[in-house]
Amino acid sequence: MNYDQFVGEVQHKARLGSTGEAVAAIRATLTTLADRLTPDMAENLAAQLPREIGRYLLEGRGPQRFSPEELVNRVAEREVADPPRAAYHIRAVMDVLRGAVSEGQWEKLRAQLPEEWEAILEAGPFGEAEGEGED
Repeated sequence: MNYDQFVGEVQHKARLGSTGEAVAAIRATLTTLADRLTPDMAENLAAQLPREIGRYLLEGRGPQRFSPEELVNRVAEREVADPPRAAYHIRAVMDVLRGAVSEGQWEKLRAQLPEEWEAILEAGPFGEAEGEGED
């Protein structure tokens, strides 16, 4: 998957109006995710992504322990969005990330995060968040 495909898929799935908004959601999500990961995990994930996307995983300050709720709050702050919108964007980015990396790498990511993170990482079709598209 190349940069334009990754950004385009996030933009489509998250129903964002511009490429800039998609990039902001991607950067906020991946940088915050990297705050939770070991540097080796962040580097391994980054290596499987387009360079322009993978670099966001290298900006993290991990590994820090925090909950999925804190992930949403941190992404909301970085993205300058309300938490429900940030949560929706996180799911879109994670859905595209899952398709962009190998299954083995995805499983290593899942293994590094506690079970309470499964709702963010879970497989299955990407759903529509409440209130989305009503702007």
